[in-house]
Amino acid sequence: MTVYEELVARGLIAQVTDEDQIKELINTGKATFYIGFDPTADSLHVGHFMALCLMKRLQMAGNKPIALIGGGTAMIGDPSGRTDMRSMMTRETIQHNCDCFKKQMERFIEFGEGKAEMVNNADWLLDLNYVDVLREVGACFSVNNMLRAECYKQRMEKGLSFLEFNYMIMQSYDFYRLFQTHGCNLQFGGNDQWSNMLGGTELIRRKLGKDAHAMTITLLLNSEGKKMGKTASGAVWLDANKTTPYDFYQYWRNVSDDDVLKCLRMLTFLPLEQIDEMDKWEGSQLNTAKEILAYELTKLVHGEEEAEKAQQAARALFAGAGNSADMPTTTLSADDLTDGAIGILNLMVKAGLAASNGEARRLVQQGGVSVNDAKVTDPAMAIATADFGEDGLIIKKGKKVYHKVLLG
Repeated sequence: MTVYEELVARGLIAQVTDEDQIKELINTGKATFYIGFDPTADSLHVGHFMALCLMKRLQMAGNKPIALIGGGTAMIGDPSGRTDMRSMMTRETIQHNCDCFKKQMERFIEFGEGKAEMVNNADWLLDLNYVDVLREVGACFSVNNMLRAECYKQRMEKGLSFLEFNYMIMQSYDFYRLFQTHGCNLQFGGNDQWSNMLGGTELIRRKLGKDAHAMTITLLLNSEGKKMGKTASGAVWLDANKTTPYDFYQYWRNVSDDDVLKCLRMLTFLPLEQIDEMDKWEGSQLNTAKEILAYELTKLVHGEEEAEKAQQAARALFAGAGNSADMPTTTLSADDLTDGAIGILNLMVKAGLAASNGEARRLVQQGGVSVNDAKVTDPAMAIATADFGEDGLIIKKGKKVYHKVLLG
């Protein structure tokens, strides 16, 4: 199986231009490709997984990745998949986020001379002259065609700012620039980026001639991948300080039966033959597949030691052994208590198990909260200092979320 055939078999490719040339580049290790990451937070999340894993796969096959950090495009904001305008960030915040991204990417991609590169489009976009851009780039774009793009269609009714309207031009210019300065001949992105990517390919061919070899490819379900990064209680981050290795493991351990094999194919580096054998699994065997998925991805992001600890802690809890050594933990201070006690709703919010007292109340009323294996039935329940004991207490939310609370 060729590299390209494996990408198809893993469900990673949705649309391409110039497929024969793309196959040739990828299979012979001659692709210099880029994927863009807008630094809208100080950590990557699981929605970025497909892109990171793809970069790793292609680098292993001899191709050269360019990780483009959107320090410049983040000043505008991508309207794709948005129903409202993104909040504006300062240059200092954007730079901080860029620095955080690189540290996390180094777990997936090998940077260095002749290897992967990281570039920041702020280095060229922020110095552009507006009139020059209009003359050099704007003349290559049809407003009629741009308005037909899905990334703009969904915003037309609620209102699309001229600021965001320029995002496609800026992203297209990135590819044009990288093609000229870095020999970048291929770009990857999600389905929600398809129109922007075609814009880049078209700009290169219009400016440099139809024979210019610039090609595009999209990842299957990248927009779904972005949804993967969000849960009911927030985002699942790759930064251990924002999402603990245990919580990260549990997130993947709890994927649905319908998604586990799809995730194994797209996100792990297990041989396809091994995953194909799992297609025959059913019932409790699917739980084993979920354990494999959770372990492999936790190892990839946080290392083997943390993956082992997370798996052992999860197995102990599922088995009822109650080993809480590696469980996510919140430590309260005396100031968090009032008259020597704290309400269960307030406690859940402080522990990050609910976003608000209202959400915590609903969980209790639905019978989804236990403290030290005793179901909580009264939302007004208060927990006194003595109830914490020396080892703290364990709150269980739903069937699979455990959290230890200590009193400092």
